[in-house]
Amino acid sequence: MCVVTRQVCPIDELIRFVVAPSGEVVADLKRKLPGRGLWVSASHAAVAEAVKRSLFGRGFKREVRVSPQLADEVERLLVRGAVEALAMLAKAGQVVSGFAKVEDAIAQQPIAALIHAADGADDGIRKLDARLAASSRQNGETAGKSPEIPVITALSSAELDLALGRSNVIHAAVLAGPAGGTFLSRCQTLVRYRMASDGQAGDTTATRR
Repeated sequence: MCVVTRQVCPIDELIRFVVAPSGEVVADLKRKLPGRGLWVSASHAAVAEAVKRSLFGRGFKREVRVSPQLADEVERLLVRGAVEALAMLAKAGQVVSGFAKVEDAIAQQPIAALIHAADGADDGIRKLDARLAASSRQNGETAGKSPEIPVITALSSAELDLALGRSNVIHAAVLAGPAGGTFLSRCQTLVRYRMASDGQAGDTTATRR
């Protein structure tokens, strides 16, 4: 149950918080830290409201230390989790980057996701989106259905640079494979966290399709 809304939600739509030995409230994004947990809806607005209303102290029934910037800190943790998952995919050889390589990947092999930097130029984004749409239609006609490929715009160019270990990454593609699920799930959580504040929690794909 979310301590802010008092609504029972699926666990993937909540963030667990625990009290560290120092007495500080910390986010337990992997839900593995010991101790009693307190749950808040996975949105920036909900976490900020919990801080504002002093709900962590009440929920844990003890004196705790809560950062006034906890909602922003949680968002940074979610970004870091997505970046780390993408870096693992890159090490496994499941990511290509650069306009030309991504264009080739769309045309020549199955991809699990198309990635654009949030601060990327519109022209390149439109061109690759059009390539993906055309490829999806062609594959759909061949397979008898239209496959849905997520288009992720949740990370900045600097964050993509960090994940992929190169400079000025604007476009990338995750190649099809079993290891991509963690990255896509973390991006979905990040987008939900950002968008739920604007009443758009229903669109949690990170993305356009």
